[in-house]
Amino acid sequence: MNTTTYDPRELRPAEAREGALSAALPGLIQGAQRAAGWSRILSGVDPHAITSRKALAALPVTRKGDLKALQQLDTPFGGLNTTPPSRMRRLFMSPGPIFDPEGHGPDWWRTAAALHAAGIRPGDVLQNCFSYHMTPAAFMIEAGAAALGCPVIPAGIGNTEQQVEAMTVLKPRAYVGTPSFLRIILERAAEMNVDLRHVQKALVAAEALPPSLRQWFIDRGMTQVQQWYGTADLGCVAFETSTDGVVHPGMVLSEDLLLEIVKPGTGEVCAPGEVGEIVITMFNPDYPLIRFGTGDLTKLLPEPSPCGRTNQRIAGWMGRADQTTKVRGLFVHPAQINDISKRFPELGRVRMVITGSMGQDDMLLKAESGEQHEGLAYRLRDAIRDITKLRGEVELVAPGSLPNDGKLIEDARSYQ
Repeated sequence: MNTTTYDPRELRPAEAREGALSAALPGLIQGAQRAAGWSRILSGVDPHAITSRKALAALPVTRKGDLKALQQLDTPFGGLNTTPPSRMRRLFMSPGPIFDPEGHGPDWWRTAAALHAAGIRPGDVLQNCFSYHMTPAAFMIEAGAAALGCPVIPAGIGNTEQQVEAMTVLKPRAYVGTPSFLRIILERAAEMNVDLRHVQKALVAAEALPPSLRQWFIDRGMTQVQQWYGTADLGCVAFETSTDGVVHPGMVLSEDLLLEIVKPGTGEVCAPGEVGEIVITMFNPDYPLIRFGTGDLTKLLPEPSPCGRTNQRIAGWMGRADQTTKVRGLFVHPAQINDISKRFPELGRVRMVITGSMGQDDMLLKAESGEQHEGLAYRLRDAIRDITKLRGEVELVAPGSLPNDGKLIEDARSYQ
């Protein structure tokens, strides 16, 4: 095993990775089409024609929000699985409910690289404080730890004093779980006058890790605290990296995933640096996911990580993409605002701002334009009425004045 990274492919030239992913796309599509769900979604698609990002971008986005309906149509996994449930390793139920499988391959969820990046090495004992009840997060870590060669304390959540006792006796070198629960454990240990300074590393997820909280852990003797980002469907998507104790901005994408960032509510790929929805194509032989929209927002960082890993870097979690809201009894969708924008290629960013109070909604489309004339505003008002079936006002603003945060709809109403 490479001592710099868990997987030597993390250091390969970006062009080699891109070529390998593109070459694998036809086989992925062909294999997926053997599953009933993908056969419907990808009906008429020639797998041999999908050999590039451009070709992939013509396929529909299947969003996490679609899974419940798909799974009701074809239980338990929406017909998206190519391995039958009877041959899976575990079957999970997440809130929704949404059902997710786990296959038998090693490091099936791709968490070993994230553990390694957080300074965890073979033989290090991990206290795994993700939930073991019905959902997959704890088992994602179990799989990565087994691949890395690390014993695991299956601690789960809650029972803070028992957590402290286990840490005292079994002396884990690393904690894995949410950052808030790690803080609770350390605070309780201090109240009990128990020294847990042997817990040196932490890999955290599922909550924000503000710089102040990361520093709080460092101030109490931890040497490395890093984040990873994933979903119950995809496993580990990206993870933080560091060099000589300095955590680098953003997160490096996991291997064997193809990332797109699309305009919310659409399948259109964003311009580099624009905030949009994370869409992942996952090359998994048991549960392939093709243009899977996570509903989470991020943007690409322009340069590779200083740690030496060459995969794409995302800014981390930046909010939710589903901004659908109801105005005067009708739903307004991000895709509709994008459709308005597409009618006017001279515009920059646009944002529909909903104001007023319940039952008295007002819509104002803010649109970046170098042309500040009433004729453009008039045509935009017509487009709003045509596409949303609602009246809306227009404010033309200077180019570059709207924030790059992925928002197409801002609900600024007061409900008091």
